[in-house]
Amino acid sequence: MEEATHLNKVFEKVNSPAKTIRNREFEACTFKQCDLSNCDFANSRFTDCTFINCNLTMIRLNNVSLINAVFKDCKLMGIIFSECADFLFSVRFENGLLDYSSFMGKKMMGTVFINTTLKDVNFSNANLTKAVFDKTNLSGAIFNGTVLQEANLVTAFAYSIDGELNKISKAHFSLQGVVGLLDKYRITIE
Repeated sequence: MEEATHLNKVFEKVNSPAKTIRNREFEACTFKQCDLSNCDFANSRFTDCTFINCNLTMIRLNNVSLINAVFKDCKLMGIIFSECADFLFSVRFENGLLDYSSFMGKKMMGTVFINTTLKDVNFSNANLTKAVFDKTNLSGAIFNGTVLQEANLVTAFAYSIDGELNKISKAHFSLQGVVGLLDKYRITIE
């Protein structure tokens, strides 16, 4: 990974925790079973890249471009995605662990989260219009000033969303999930 530009490469079982890997470009690359936890990727760009079964816990993404980046079976705990470049920011998460991460202020229209744990994730002021939360655990997730218009939370669970502080028009919820919209009223539903 020492080169500045990487095209169509496969990085498999790279074990480089806490390394500085700045100012790199990765295009159409695949990362498999890599441990890049605590790495600093400042000013790098990942375009059409796929991460499979990687440990990316606590990576630093200051001014990093994530363009059509897919994360499958990855551990992404404690990541501040808010620091990523906004231009063309596009991510997808499948079977991931994103607990304690932050998407504060990110424009993430249509983002897909499938079977993902999002405990204590901060979505304040994020735009999640038409986002899909399929079988996602949103326990302790923060929604404040969040746009969830037309978002699909039918199979999401353990969330608490205040309809007065967030834009939820035309969002989809399950009947059981409606309880998460009424939490602030401290009422008993039987």
